[in-house]
Amino acid sequence: MMKNQWFDGVMHCQNNAKAYVVLTVMGSVGSTPRAQGTKMVVTEDRIFDTIGGGQLEHLSIKKARELLTLKSQSQHVEYFPLGAKLAQCCGGATHVLFEVFCQHVNQLMLFGAGHVAQALVPIISQLPLNIVWVDSRQEMFDEVDKSELQLPTNVSALIAEDCTDALDEYPVNYVLVMTHDHQLDFELVHKALNIDSVEYLGLIGSATKAKRFRTRLAIHGISAPMLEKLVCPVGITDIPGKRPIEVAVSIAGQLIGLLNKHESNESQNSQAAWLQTKEIAKLL
Repeated sequence: MMKNQWFDGVMHCQNNAKAYVVLTVMGSVGSTPRAQGTKMVVTEDRIFDTIGGGQLEHLSIKKARELLTLKSQSQHVEYFPLGAKLAQCCGGATHVLFEVFCQHVNQLMLFGAGHVAQALVPIISQLPLNIVWVDSRQEMFDEVDKSELQLPTNVSALIAEDCTDALDEYPVNYVLVMTHDHQLDFELVHKALNIDSVEYLGLIGSATKAKRFRTRLAIHGISAPMLEKLVCPVGITDIPGKRPIEVAVSIAGQLIGLLNKHESNESQNSQAAWLQTKEIAKLL
């Protein structure tokens, strides 16, 4: 059985939120390396399966990676004569369909490495997120190490003397604040609300804390539309319980809802492009 088949490549890219191109051999004339319908997957650093090797595959991979640099979902058909131009002995000609899939990777910054965060990270690290986990206390990450929690490749632990500085160093669109210090929580929330790219800001705490923070934030110049980004208490309110794992599941559920809403919007935006692809395929 062939290793790294194209469908394995699609699963790999979707599970790791990597952009990829599916190449499909479409209409062919004469002798060609692979049959119509043969597929392969190309990423910026890997290939899965083959459409026959040789110059056809070499130039197809090159074209796929050129399309990836555009960072947008698209469909493109390329014509390849397999005679003298490509120095392949097949002598036929083929069309290759390139379908570009840009996986949107959400950047999440998690402040605080306490018990809730330690329960939360193993769950949300399985989602298409790049996570920067921030705390000023070395001992908290030492505790994580002792628990033998292996941080996945999409989670980076950052020890910062001033946690608010981390918001200047990394691009971010999701923020979770759950530190040990209410004043630090406030400073982080205030700064995050002033970052245009932040779409969602979850703050752990009670309804009383939420009301107090909203009043203080308004005094510090945060407008009502900006305050709409703030979710406090964070998490799905229908999930009861105050144990760390229960709170973590509640927060993870809310994030899953946001991510699926994001993917649904992207799917709607690309529907017209998919219809165009079907029309192209009919002509080949």
